[in-house]
Amino acid sequence: MKKIFFLALLFCISQVAFSQNVIGLFNKANNFFYYMEEAKYDSAHMYFDDAEKAKVSPENLKQIWESIKSKLGKVKMLEAVGSRVQGEFFSVTVEGKFENDDQNFILGFNKSEKLVGLYMPPKLATYTPPSYSDTTKYQEKSAYLGSKDQQLAAIVTTPKNVTNFPMVVLVHGSGPSDMDETIGANKPFKDLAIGLAAKGIGSVRYVKRTLLYANQFNKAFTVKEEVIDDAVAAIALAKTINGVDQKNIYLLGHSLGGMLAPQLATLSPSLNGIILAAAPARKLTDIIIEQNKYFFDLAKDTTAAVKKQLDEILIDVERSRLTQLGNMKPDSTIIGLPASYWINLNNYDQIATAKKLNKRILIIQGGNDFQVTQKDFNLWDAALSKKKNVNLQFYPELNHLLAVQTEKGTSAQYKTPANVSEKLIDDIALWIKGKPMSQ
Repeated sequence: MKKIFFLALLFCISQVAFSQNVIGLFNKANNFFYYMEEAKYDSAHMYFDDAEKAKVSPENLKQIWESIKSKLGKVKMLEAVGSRVQGEFFSVTVEGKFENDDQNFILGFNKSEKLVGLYMPPKLATYTPPSYSDTTKYQEKSAYLGSKDQQLAAIVTTPKNVTNFPMVVLVHGSGPSDMDETIGANKPFKDLAIGLAAKGIGSVRYVKRTLLYANQFNKAFTVKEEVIDDAVAAIALAKTINGVDQKNIYLLGHSLGGMLAPQLATLSPSLNGIILAAAPARKLTDIIIEQNKYFFDLAKDTTAAVKKQLDEILIDVERSRLTQLGNMKPDSTIIGLPASYWINLNNYDQIATAKKLNKRILIIQGGNDFQVTQKDFNLWDAALSKKKNVNLQFYPELNHLLAVQTEKGTSAQYKTPANVSEKLIDDIALWIKGKPMSQ
């Protein structure tokens, strides 16, 4: 039985096994659909890998295309708009607009740039701006982090008609992520930027390095390369924004970003405070084990085969507890990440680091978060609640993306648009401004 790790928190970083000519693949995807639309099915068939040609014939392609058009109507537009590496394959997303409806297509290419799959993804709900969005209260400008050769796109959001305003740098959770920290139909960082701007607070958000430069992460690395370096650069950028109060720069770390926030505070003395949102207080190994057990219990499948699978998964996860290499190579992979990464993270104590800080600290946690749970909040509370520079706020109804939910549920809830809680944004703004938060 194939073992499948559920890494809701730890979205594994793609291992880029080859370099692809993106423009060339876009052209091939566009040409494939050109031949389909022109009823030149023999020509379209030639784009498939030899093994796939034996499975699908030109006549099959004709039947597929005619069936699609009978439901969707005449083609208005078909154009490649996106791509991503998936293991040893490369997928290209083609946006399709038809007379009756829209439908995207995903084409899978192998190392030889031959088609090995054609998929019609179901239509998903799209992001909905929050009710507290008011474009008259803020403005956004593009910016960049990093060197000329490896730039990361960023957006600086600032309040209109406000001077000497605070700034917040938003730092992502685990895995590749865009500047909005998009997950399904949710964009928590965009919501935070919009909501805080309406309260007179600016922000910086940026594309995570693992999304744009995944090929840099197919060898040994640590959280320094994944998170720390770019977050420090974003803090430096925040201080240069016109109208900012340089004594009021904050960092909001979400999930892994929250876990690393105390370390970032020690590296950036200019920060006035840090906000830990859904931040693990435990080791990631413990978080992953808890997640797997949660989904095992949720499935209510107590058969011996499934129990055996869970036991095997947990044994593999336990391998991530290492704190030194020994005879292992730094790039040895353990549940999707190199040994160097686990050693670096396992030798970091976020609670001890936070205890030593004199900066302001706000810790926020949702009760409907199935990824980082109240157990972590309770550990933060036990260790830091007596410190005068620390505030802790628990929100029973919030999930991992800081949105209101009626239950913990699963990652399926991320497919439905849900914005960051306005009450939470109000509390963050009050805390930044040194005012009492709601109870």
